[in-house]
Amino acid sequence: MTVNHMELVNPIEVKMKASAHGSLYEAIVALGLRARQINDQIRNQYLARIADLQDEEEDGSTANFDKLRISREFDRIPKPTFLAMREMMDDKIRWWYPHTESND
Repeated sequence: MTVNHMELVNPIEVKMKASAHGSLYEAIVALGLRARQINDQIRNQYLARIADLQDEEEDGSTANFDKLRISREFDRIPKPTFLAMREMMDDKIRWWYPHTESND
């Protein structure tokens, strides 16, 4: 399964969407934070599946082949940055400034 990243994200659409929400810099920061969250979720899923195999490996089963199969599955997942951009294009990402009260 090959993924065409241009189907996931169009740079012109990203720039237009970011300008609608404020500045492009703010959009990039929000996307970076979301991409990091997505990466952590994917990593935790991967480590959980590998941990199950390590328990079986002690029993002498063919965990090496299974590890390779799982690694290939996770290699097919698009990069977290592209997933975060797609979420922004689908209006699933929102960012705002917290209200700060000043004592002036």
